[in-house]
Amino acid sequence: MPLISQPRRDPTQSIGRLQQLKRWICWKCHTFDWLPEGMEALADGEYDAIIMGTGLKECVISGLLSVQGMRVLHMDRNDYYGADCASLNLTNLYKKFNAGNPPDNIGSNRDFNVDLIPKFIMACGNLTKMLLHTKVTRYLEFKSIEGSFVYKGGKILKVPATPEEALKSPLMGLFEKRRFRNFLLYIDAYDETKPETHKGRDLTVMTMKQLYEEFGLVPDTHQFISHAMCLQLDETHMNQPALATVKELQIYCYSLSRYGTSPYIYPVYGLGGLPEGFSRLCAIHGGTFMLNRDVDEIQYNDKGEAIGVRSGNEMARAKFVVGDPSYFPKEKVRATGQIVRCICFLNHPIPNCGDQESAQIIIPGPQVGRKNDIFVCSLSNSHQVTAQGVYIAIVSTKMEGDNPDKEVVPGLALLGHIMQRFTTVVTTYEPVGDGNSDKSYISSSFDASSHFEGDVDDLLSLYKRITGKDLDMNINADSVEADY
Repeated sequence: MPLISQPRRDPTQSIGRLQQLKRWICWKCHTFDWLPEGMEALADGEYDAIIMGTGLKECVISGLLSVQGMRVLHMDRNDYYGADCASLNLTNLYKKFNAGNPPDNIGSNRDFNVDLIPKFIMACGNLTKMLLHTKVTRYLEFKSIEGSFVYKGGKILKVPATPEEALKSPLMGLFEKRRFRNFLLYIDAYDETKPETHKGRDLTVMTMKQLYEEFGLVPDTHQFISHAMCLQLDETHMNQPALATVKELQIYCYSLSRYGTSPYIYPVYGLGGLPEGFSRLCAIHGGTFMLNRDVDEIQYNDKGEAIGVRSGNEMARAKFVVGDPSYFPKEKVRATGQIVRCICFLNHPIPNCGDQESAQIIIPGPQVGRKNDIFVCSLSNSHQVTAQGVYIAIVSTKMEGDNPDKEVVPGLALLGHIMQRFTTVVTTYEPVGDGNSDKSYISSSFDASSHFEGDVDDLLSLYKRITGKDLDMNINADSVEADY
């Protein structure tokens, strides 16, 4: 994939000086009947959509809407793109956590792009399809993640990449390996539209637990397939129809076969390039961006519908507003829990992972007496996010008690010596309504996992709520090379 030379450029630079001057002249000439005395128009004054926050979900939405010809105003209270999922350099990272000045021996400021919410991208998943659909891939370069692992019985074990590799895996005994191989061959051949591949099984009725049992797989194998390959966060899927989980497993296996080491890819220079790429797409299609500009008030009409925003003594109107939960009144969102994340600096790869420069480890909750999984991901200089010889490991999980340090102990125990650790605990939110009645379309907070699959589902739901139609996801994730 092509690499841009400056991945941190402001996307609004795509709008030339002449166009900016023209907008300024028009703004000075604008008068609006709805504008109260003493107030001024914010930017161009009237838009189809006002989007608040430059997190990944909001930037994807602004890019997609602008491509469809909508006039978009995109605001963020921060002076950088990415909101809660930004990538920070060393100085800004230490400043955010009030950790003083970075030590001199850890590397230079420009060597670090540390993600606040690190997540890997499924190589053939829906986020990749969105990047291809919008051609944002031309702004970014990706590299594969070297290893995918699962924690079982106190050990870190590699997730088998092929049916043949499954026969050599220490995850299972000899006879279980053969049953697992037969299961994978069935999953690989299964096609929802071809009854002959179903082998008499109706996966819209049969539960995932029943499917596992059909192949004679034992509960430990159910657990690692569901959590490390299907990326389920808990056990609720086991008693639900198997079809959805089987499709997730097929995407995992398809992504894995593409690169051979793991099913995940990750942008060089960190995830901050993703919202910037979609912001650039929006700017190219006429979107207006305003960083370091907070929203003091979302304005509603007599029907309770959002009609615009106020920032200081400036106002703008729109047909609807979109944003992350932090921009909306408390009655518009509800808390869904808390997530603890630990960003750790290491001077070595994670032990027992084959000296991999990058890796994901999933600790299924039941393995350590928890309901929720613990996720560990690691990155290094190979993805241009750290200085040479420095590794970043991030441990995250959903809180089940009131002691954050205790929640992440099983993950931290896998890391070996930790040079520096930064810990955050955040409350997650979701919208109370779908947004159609009040024209306030709100995204959900990012989940605790180290991958984007659940968050992309929320993004697709947000897009459908706004536009009333599904985003076309029929593009083949293998078509990336043909796009250029």
